[in-house]
Amino acid sequence: MLAQPYQLYIERTDATKNMARFYALAIEPTLFGTPCLTRRWGRIGTIGQAMVHHFDREEDAVRMFLELLRSKRARGYRPNASLRREPMVWCCPRTPS
Repeated sequence: MLAQPYQLYIERTDATKNMARFYALAIEPTLFGTPCLTRRWGRIGTIGQAMVHHFDREEDAVRMFLELLRSKRARGYRPNASLRREPMVWCCPRTPS
């Protein structure tokens, strides 16, 4: 079980380059209780892409979380202070029947 929740949403915008990107990270337990790091990224306003990493130990998931955070901060991603975000909800698009 996770000791504490880990969630992060950061953005990188540059109007001169028509750039509006987001990057979201979350560590959550799987149904089996093991930690899972979910990364989501894309253009602001879209669903974007996602990647999921499974770990045996929470420490490994947190280590990768922090490495990704440092990497994205170095590239110019910052929290958007003007928006108050609700907790992230991960969803998959519905497929037509």
